[in-house]
Amino acid sequence: MTFDASNLTPPVAEQIAKSDTHHGIERTDNYGWLRADNWQEVMRDPQVLDAKIRDYLEAENEYQTALMEDTKPLQEDLFAEMKGRIKQDDSSVPMADGQWAYGVSYVEGGEQPRFVREPTGGGEQQMLFDGDEASKDKGYFRIGGCGHAPNHELLYWSCDTKGSEYFDVYFKSMSDGSALSDTLSDTGGGGVWSSNSESFLYGKLDENHRPSKIFHHKMGSNQSGDQLIYEEKDPGFFMGIGKTQSDNFFMIDIHDHETSECWLIPADAPDTKPRLIAARETGVEYSVDEGNGTLYILTNKDGAEDFEIVTAPADNPGPENWQDLIPHKPGRMIINHCIFARHLVWLERENGLPRIVVRKLEDGEEFSIEFDEEAYSLGFGGAYEFDTNVIRFTYSSMTTPSQTFDFNMETRERTLLKTQEVPSGHDAADYVTRRVFAPSHDGEQIPVTLLYRKDTPLDGSAPCLLYGYGSYGMSMPAAFNTNCLSLVDRGFVYAIAHIRGGKEKGFAWYEAGKRKLKTNTFKDFISSANYLISEKFTSKGKIVAHGGSAGGMLMGAISNMQPDLFASIIAEVPFVDVLTTMLDDTLPLTPPEWPEWGNPIESKEDYETIAAYSPYDRVSAQAYPPILAIGGLTDPRVTYWEPAKWVAKLRELKTDDNPVLLKTNMDAGHGGSAGRFQRLEEVAFSYAFAIKTAGVMQ
Repeated sequence: MTFDASNLTPPVAEQIAKSDTHHGIERTDNYGWLRADNWQEVMRDPQVLDAKIRDYLEAENEYQTALMEDTKPLQEDLFAEMKGRIKQDDSSVPMADGQWAYGVSYVEGGEQPRFVREPTGGGEQQMLFDGDEASKDKGYFRIGGCGHAPNHELLYWSCDTKGSEYFDVYFKSMSDGSALSDTLSDTGGGGVWSSNSESFLYGKLDENHRPSKIFHHKMGSNQSGDQLIYEEKDPGFFMGIGKTQSDNFFMIDIHDHETSECWLIPADAPDTKPRLIAARETGVEYSVDEGNGTLYILTNKDGAEDFEIVTAPADNPGPENWQDLIPHKPGRMIINHCIFARHLVWLERENGLPRIVVRKLEDGEEFSIEFDEEAYSLGFGGAYEFDTNVIRFTYSSMTTPSQTFDFNMETRERTLLKTQEVPSGHDAADYVTRRVFAPSHDGEQIPVTLLYRKDTPLDGSAPCLLYGYGSYGMSMPAAFNTNCLSLVDRGFVYAIAHIRGGKEKGFAWYEAGKRKLKTNTFKDFISSANYLISEKFTSKGKIVAHGGSAGGMLMGAISNMQPDLFASIIAEVPFVDVLTTMLDDTLPLTPPEWPEWGNPIESKEDYETIAAYSPYDRVSAQAYPPILAIGGLTDPRVTYWEPAKWVAKLRELKTDDNPVLLKTNMDAGHGGSAGRFQRLEEVAFSYAFAIKTAGVMQ
């Protein structure tokens, strides 16, 4: 790997020392000035960013562009390959809802989806919303939601045009396509219709970007007159509004990362005062669906660590009336559930693999939908309708393109509706997918999913991209990914480390990778890398580590702990300034995230725990591998200044000549560009960096 930097000088951020003291511990930050004092305004209008900060970010962008100049042809090749694997005029299989079936389609060359419907009995397809048309002349455009009213006459859609996740909601008539005058601003992107289609419930974000209020909007009125339905006073909780599968109830869901609370409102009487199901109790989570007057509640209450399903009458739902239905089984994690007129369905995971289970309500008979591959991914899409015997799910593996099935819960007939097309061609027989287990530092076995070509030599000579996340209990699926084939076809072993902090092996897997035990996450990733080396899937110095958001924090931590293990590190929107962020309770996600990381404001122990691993705080005078950090200017989740500060401090302290690149998307937020092909350009850039640093550029 070589970067021609002979004529380039990396930007040097000014050092302006600023100290703070917590619990008697003083800490100095030389780069805190990169945090814009008016960050809330910047989220809404990026043009108001302080000129000094903008100049620095743009200088970094110019530097990384120059350093990556020789990869431009490779980036173009990668983009063309990835684009060639996408069926440009693709469409979903429409899903029935009464007289209409609704779906999504794309046009050749289109960046954004179109929402369509067709008569269930057959007939001409009708376009309801054209994302390409709506996004014209906008530098950034992301659709937040799109949904039809129960009367099939009205449609809502929402969009974010800054990347800051403030969504405006618009309404239109589906019969003639005309826009309605109703507009809702500063929403979270979604909402739900009342049963009579005459009103709409939605959540509104406050000045700190938190969904603190639920409003009832009557169609044809001005937003200023919307009725406040519920207000959450605790900034430590997220909040959303949804509907039960039966469409009988609105459901207000309030939660942080370990505690939840739900309220019900009759969908035909949205002005009704919400009814509490069970008051929040620290450490107790539950989610609710309803059918035939009964609530089906998925919960970890009373020690059901991997969750169980209980029932309660909808008109008297308190915990004293909860009755066990599906008992807790340690190691079997029930992920979600859905109730239909005659069946209860849930998605569970055991030994790292998911499965769908169906239970007949009439007699309690249960069966699971079986699959044969060693590692795979399942998506349970449910159905629009409640009174149905047919559910929809998707299946894929690292080698098998996504397949969409309808499944009849009475006859157990599985109908393949669609297989993902790869226009440029894909032969699953050319590839191998495996699930191996890497021993960690304490003897735990870490599941690792692998993908490589059959002709890839397994003698240690292959480069490897090792991906990891390991936070919030999120499990990384072993799903089909056409993008990574561009690495695999160049001889890479593509690996996903299912490290602690996720729930691949149950709730205990999550608990063993958070707060005081957070370093298990980092050690698991390093152990996974060492295992791949010991088994000759790759070699030391040939592994490109990759992670984003909280996975970007993982990247920062492992770069401090064992930098010589990796060829390079790609950290996308990396949450690396953990201590500073958890000390700033004005930021959108800080109070809700204290259960995940700890509250260093209130607790000295939490302060010291976070300080011991926070990547920005632990940067030291040592050699680091090449690092690519990617941020988004309007990102409300991981603010742009986290990667910017991290890069500045790395440049100040590191002892090697390896490059550190900072790429800031000045027109986007947490997810990068929103268009499907624009996003591929960003993936191509990251993959070009991986290929270059792994030393396999052709």
